Amino acid sequence: MPDELILLEQQLRHHDDRYYRQADPEITDADYDALRDRYLALCAARGHTPYRAGPGNDLTAGFVSVAHRVPMLSLEKAADGEDQSAAGQLTAWVERTRKALGLDAPLLLLVEPKIDGMSVSLTWQDGQLVQAVSRGDGVKGDVITAQVLASGAVPARIPVTGTLEVRGELYLPQSAFAALNDRLRAAGEKLLANPRNACAGMMKRKDANEVKGCGVQAFLYHVAWADGVAGLPNSQIEVVRWLKTLGLPVNPHLTACTDAASASAVCAGFAQQRSSLAYDIDGMVVKVDDRRFHERLGATEHHPRWAIAWKFPPERKPTLLRGITVQVGKSGKLTPVAELDPVLLSGSTVSRASLHNFPELARKDVRVGDTVFVEKAGEIIPQVLGVDLARRPADAGPVVPPTVCPACASPVLADAVFIYCPNPACPAQVRERLRHFAGRSAVDIEGLGEAVIDQLCTVRNLTSPAQLFSLTAEDIAGLDRKGAKSAANLVAALQAAKSRGLAKILTGLALTQVGEKLAEDLAGRFGSAQALLDLAARHAAGDPEPLAILDAMDGVADTTARAVLDQLANPAVRQVLADLAAAGVDLTAKLKEVRSVAGVAGKKFVLTGTLPTLTRPEAEALIVAAGGTCVGSVSAKTNYVVAGEDAGSKLTKAQTLGITVLDEAGLRALMEG
Repeated sequence: MPDELILLEQQLRHHDDRYYRQADPEITDADYDALRDRYLALCAARGHTPYRAGPGNDLTAGFVSVAHRVPMLSLEKAADGEDQSAAGQLTAWVERTRKALGLDAPLLLLVEPKIDGMSVSLTWQDGQLVQAVSRGDGVKGDVITAQVLASGAVPARIPVTGTLEVRGELYLPQSAFAALNDRLRAAGEKLLANPRNACAGMMKRKDANEVKGCGVQAFLYHVAWADGVAGLPNSQIEVVRWLKTLGLPVNPHLTACTDAASASAVCAGFAQQRSSLAYDIDGMVVKVDDRRFHERLGATEHHPRWAIAWKFPPERKPTLLRGITVQVGKSGKLTPVAELDPVLLSGSTVSRASLHNFPELARKDVRVGDTVFVEKAGEIIPQVLGVDLARRPADAGPVVPPTVCPACASPVLADAVFIYCPNPACPAQVRERLRHFAGRSAVDIEGLGEAVIDQLCTVRNLTSPAQLFSLTAEDIAGLDRKGAKSAANLVAALQAAKSRGLAKILTGLALTQVGEKLAEDLAGRFGSAQALLDLAARHAAGDPEPLAILDAMDGVADTTARAVLDQLANPAVRQVLADLAAAGVDLTAKLKEVRSVAGVAGKKFVLTGTLPTLTRPEAEALIVAAGGTCVGSVSAKTNYVVAGEDAGSKLTKAQTLGITVLDEAGLRALMEG
């Protein structure tokens, strides 16, 4: 059995990745906090330097990252616990703050809802929005200017001179979230867990046009930086009102309080009325109102000392755990699922709930026959939170992780967190892989949802993606709820999907560590599946050059390069690609339209720093569309370096080598020929 400290750290890293980078959490915030608290307690007891667990980061491959002028920190939390209530913790914080300031008089506080959204930093220069940046890891964040502008969540221009950096939350109202999940449900795709993660996913779309009309909105509340800006108040509540006069969206629910008791009453009152709001909140924020005190109080590495978050307790209900089944995912991952006595929770009846993984199940000590507490994460995904030990039956024994796959009986493999079925022909894996292949993020086959794929696997014995493209209208018309017209439509959709291109196919194959961005990069770099397969064959034969070629690609680590080549050398993967080619599927990269521009075509460009209005992907797209090439490092063969703010070492090297350096205006001028 792995050491508990090591196991907890591995689980925290996994959940940070699911929450911050994949926007698809597996556990509730309360469960995450419990894991983290136990981990930090063990670290303290053993003198172990902790992994910086929570908050994680939302930095995403394919986006330009820039340093925050002022770090975007998390907040200290006040929450009901075994030792002290949230009200008691808030009182202690107020007294600690008054003492730090040397105040005998009451401390004026501002209480406002804590929006459950995506943190963002917005900079206007002389009234023009020039940069929007996600929280990232708190020190640096991703530039999402194009996405924010496309969403319409904030105005592109405001009546102010100077430089103004304002922070707030992007969020998806419940009505927009419900409409989005309705569309996913109709398409037979996986539902999103909550509006927060849906919003984060929207704002990290590479194509900003996909964000238009999605319903993302914003509440702004904090001025992080101002230079040459007149009229900025010293009171935090007056700052919010001032932001409103500029035409910026602010939350109307602001309450001034003079002591901890009245602030606690406001927080507790909002816990009762949160369901009446049109957007999600997960607590309240209490701030020192006088902004001049903020600098005096300062901050820790983790949080500012002038604010604290009051966390709402999660809604939960008890029910009986009748059994535990095991689901098999597309990668072979085995996930335990609780089979429950039906219970009404957040407006719907719940009879199944995720148990995430077997170490998590063991940590909670969940057993068949237990009375368990169930909660809906984000009002959508049912999860088991814990056990009522006082009601445990005498004969309830610990759950033993499976040693064989429940779908195909293959002996399982295990790492510190998950158990896997290693059999690629496992029928459960086949079904899940086909669902992924047909999904919107991959080949995007309209009309081929989960229910249709389940029937095709059962009735038509489909086992591979290539077999989809040989289906006839007669094959489909015999399925449940598929008449002649819908069958013809699906056949047409399958024919259209043949020309999606290599990047979509690579994404659809669900190869380990190959997401949309890497699939696009591989397709663009090598042009065809055959070129990739030839490279993998050389790697399998012991040639070191293929690994070096992939290692040289931007954002590709050595472990990722090895995983890609090993999988493409696998006979089963090679057979799938061969079958797709035989079915008439295009396995070459989709070429983007190129309008050759003199001075750009055939030239190598390096981009560095932050440009005033263009994101890095936008600038790269302009260059490639004009016939140029973007590379990641500066060398004597580089023709131009396009440099923005905070350009760094690439700019220095370009100047040393005498390479032409362009700013954004220079790049645009070059594009005009």
